[in-house]
Amino acid sequence: MNTPGTTLVIGATGTTGRRVTAGLTAAGHRAKAAGRTAAPVVGADGVRFDWNAPSTWEPVLEGADRAYLVPPVGSPNPAEVMLPFLRLAQAAGVRRAVLLSSSAIPAGGPAVGQVHQALPGLFDEWAVLRPSWFMQNFAGSSPHGRSIRNEGAIMSATGEGRVGFVDAQDIAAVAVRALTDDRAPNTDLVLTGPQTLSHADVAAILTEVTGRPVVHRQLTFEQVRDRWAAEIPLEFATLLAEMDRAIAAGAEDRTSDTVERLTGRPPGTFRAFVRREVTYDEPQPG
Repeated sequence: MNTPGTTLVIGATGTTGRRVTAGLTAAGHRAKAAGRTAAPVVGADGVRFDWNAPSTWEPVLEGADRAYLVPPVGSPNPAEVMLPFLRLAQAAGVRRAVLLSSSAIPAGGPAVGQVHQALPGLFDEWAVLRPSWFMQNFAGSSPHGRSIRNEGAIMSATGEGRVGFVDAQDIAAVAVRALTDDRAPNTDLVLTGPQTLSHADVAAILTEVTGRPVVHRQLTFEQVRDRWAAEIPLEFATLLAEMDRAIAAGAEDRTSDTVERLTGRPPGTFRAFVRREVTYDEPQPG
């Protein structure tokens, strides 16, 4: 039996990373939680890691034979820092790597697509998770979460395009299997929820479940790009706006059986996610 050793979880305080770490430790696997602070996460040892600080790379790899990889946030060209790290990881004894990518980005595509393309040449055991858009994008301090909270609106250039929104809990559950199963997937895995929804559908479910009126406000490509560019580099903001345009054209109108096939249970619904995670304590706008 291929018994896992220690899994390095990069981005261990993030949306999927903390859930992956929790899933590993709950199943009795050793995990090393790597992030910009060295705080432990759900029982795992915390180690400091920064994609832009190569001095932090070698220490986090000590003793790890597997790695969950979350790309640097907001970087238009993550391969510049990720590929040198992955070559170091291979030399240090990491033999299985699971990369978080996106359903919108194929191997060889922009941004993390370049890392996806390189991964099979670096590791004999690997997987690339390509989730659809996260349900968690509509909660908390995310841009959509803030606009819902402050303006009662989801703002996008997605038109009537539909998306198989996926719960981060399901992404993490698949990641844990990809990291710990005897055989690595050695492929890319498109992850979705059980149904496709338009952003207007999302607004309607949020309104019904929370009791707070939410609408979908359609923006132009340029308006979406400029909203993102207020927070992240223009090149990456443009890429995200282009993804909205692709959704409008039907690029994300699909579902997959990956979550159920790998975890043995169906993916969670958007309604269940809202009931579990979305609350609005602030006064309603207006």
